[in-house]
Amino acid sequence: QAHLVESGGGLVQAGQSLSVTCTVSGTFFKINDMAWYRHAPERERELVASITSGGSANYAHSLEGRFTISRDNAKNTISLQMNNLKPEDTAVYYCNAEIIVNRWDTHNLIYWGQGTHVTVSS
Repeated sequence: QAHLVESGGGLVQAGQSLSVTCTVSGTFFKINDMAWYRHAPERERELVASITSGGSANYAHSLEGRFTISRDNAKNTISLQMNNLKPEDTAVYYCNAEIIVNRWDTHNLIYWGQGTHVTVSS
């Protein structure tokens, strides 16, 4: 089984930058796509960015250019660099991973982290 832990959230002022990281631990065969989601109060959870095991990234259209997702397969981590943060970026940021637990499995299992809070003050 796998376990995802996010880190790096905090309180920043508008215009500042922040990076959050997700580390996958446990026993599994392979990590496929990973992603960052966020959930703000009174809003639906939304996809922020995703990245394949080969490093191809996709972003929410409204965030492209300010946010950058990266991945280190050797360390089983993904990171999200967030620049020029705005108060509307305030949310709990969650890591998501599609994981093949056993080499003989034919489908991914979806894992989520507990989330890390990002608060941007105006």
